[in-house]
Amino acid sequence: MGTESARVLLERAGRLTLQTGNLLNWGCLRKKCPATPSEEVRDCIQKTLTEWSSKIGQDQNQETLEVLECTVAQAIEKINPEERDELKVSAKLFIVGSNSSSIRDAVDLACSALGVAQLDSVIIAPPPVEDGTNLSLEYLQPYWKELENLVQNKKIVAIGTSDLDKTLLEQLYLWAQVKPSSNQVNLASCCVMPPDLTAFAKECDIQLLTHNDPKELLCEASFQEALQESIRNVKANEWIPLWLLRYSVIVKSRGIIKSKGYIIQAKRNAS
Repeated sequence: MGTESARVLLERAGRLTLQTGNLLNWGCLRKKCPATPSEEVRDCIQKTLTEWSSKIGQDQNQETLEVLECTVAQAIEKINPEERDELKVSAKLFIVGSNSSSIRDAVDLACSALGVAQLDSVIIAPPPVEDGTNLSLEYLQPYWKELENLVQNKKIVAIGTSDLDKTLLEQLYLWAQVKPSSNQVNLASCCVMPPDLTAFAKECDIQLLTHNDPKELLCEASFQEALQESIRNVKANEWIPLWLLRYSVIVKSRGIIKSKGYIIQAKRNAS
């Protein structure tokens, strides 16, 4: 009955918020090591949907929710306020549909999921640009302004970027009110940090980090496939992911990861 109830709820909702909770609590994921970050995301979406749909009772059939929350209660792990000072809470945000207003939703949901007032750092991956268009400062500006507002409202302490070359990072740095504190460089695209980028980052006290995320961590097709495989007869092609946030909670003194998870929001485009 669970998957049928889940299908009905999905057909009535306009948005879906999916939270994996702490992946380190998932025994099934510990046994399997995904080959790529994209595979990990897809596995997490599928397992969360499957678990969530199996627990939906018949009585929820008549309940209509505009925003459907898909979570596995036992996996959700809030931070103990007494331990907050010992932990660093960081996140990387991938905008799938190019809409800067998604940033506030993502940060609010992450804070709520973890039971914290603010995130220590948020890195934004460059939002998707149209084919044949190069990433530019003008394109980045509305997203960065949203992040700056969240810093000013004390929802985020530090903000950073990903995959910006020296020219674009310099343009952003000179324009921004809240300067980028870090810039991630994909090791797949360069084995050695570009010298001009290294020199500029050192001069402006920007930390250079490395990552192995693909350009598109979660594509529309992959999200729809995970939905289709988890819930029978669902109209998966109606659902489009808007953003994906990956968070990690690190014990500062020991540098170990205490918690890691994903939060994803999607919208339904009913025909």
